[in-house]
Amino acid sequence: MSDFYPVDEKSEWSMLLALQDPDTGLALAPPRARWEARTTETEVCFQLIPGYFMRDRDDGIRSRLAEIAAASGRRLTEFQIRPRIVAHAVQPNLSPSPRIKNVIAVGSGKGGVGKSTMTVNLALSLQAMGARVGILDADVYGPSMPAMLGLTGRPESPDNRSIEPMRAFGVEAMSVGLLVDVDSPMIWRGPMATSALMQLFNDTLWGELDYLLIDLPPGTGDIQLTLAQKIPVAGAVIVTTPQEIATLDARKALKMFEKVQVPVLGIVENMAVHICTQCGHAEHLFGEGGGQAMAEQYAVPLLGSLPLAIGIRQQGDAGQPIAVADPASAAAQAYRRAAIMLTALLASRPRVPTTIASALL
Repeated sequence: MSDFYPVDEKSEWSMLLALQDPDTGLALAPPRARWEARTTETEVCFQLIPGYFMRDRDDGIRSRLAEIAAASGRRLTEFQIRPRIVAHAVQPNLSPSPRIKNVIAVGSGKGGVGKSTMTVNLALSLQAMGARVGILDADVYGPSMPAMLGLTGRPESPDNRSIEPMRAFGVEAMSVGLLVDVDSPMIWRGPMATSALMQLFNDTLWGELDYLLIDLPPGTGDIQLTLAQKIPVAGAVIVTTPQEIATLDARKALKMFEKVQVPVLGIVENMAVHICTQCGHAEHLFGEGGGQAMAEQYAVPLLGSLPLAIGIRQQGDAGQPIAVADPASAAAQAYRRAAIMLTALLASRPRVPTTIASALL
């Protein structure tokens, strides 16, 4: 059988470009994904190379491929999904990090909307699908990542200047909370806080990462401005609850990212509905549809709506996030769908030019 060759609009297999990812509803076509084929007179093999990690569930796609092969008089003998994560464009005048392909900022307009919990579970969902992931806790005044990830102790420094990231559940992590006593308040002015952010980003010995998620503090202050000006960010996620007062502040965060030329990849609506564990009654404690309305107003995708579930809180407090503690739960599956949608939309963004990407390797 011959080698694989690319499929394009002029290929006999051009119908592959119309197939959709069952989790996102997005076409499996460039720039998000590409197809390759290998054929004989009686057999065909297909290879899908998405720019993100798809769910390990290809039965629907495989059966459609078998139908397409049969229509050509051939038999489908092999189908592989081989993700290839590349670096995507960042803000003008900044260059991508040499060891981190894509930095994703997770922000909110106000506190208390579950942003840190969202960051952790999105990161762990991506790691479970095969991505190399890190988390940077940029909330220097209220660092919560160590507790959420069950991390204790201090990170090591091989040369008294750089810092080894700590690891939890296969994810690299760094937080100022790992460097100070748990009860010590960070009584810092803005310049000290922003300096700490840059040190954590630049001096941490991150591995070769596909994604680094940065958990931002609430609001649109010094930390966010420093990130926008000095850290190469491929995209941002806005976390809100359906409550009107939350979406008012989330809109400010969204507009801030737009002004500093960081693309907003989507909005995640947290605490969207509560299901009673006793009777199964569904109740929208924080209102209904606020995230969807905001997404429609600003023409930004809604990545998902997450429930208000006691398991999310319990597992987070125990340092065992629900994405790893109960991956089959409805909440964990919702996080995974949001992570897939997030990275699929990032894969649709412009890439770093090949010459620059090669220079960074």
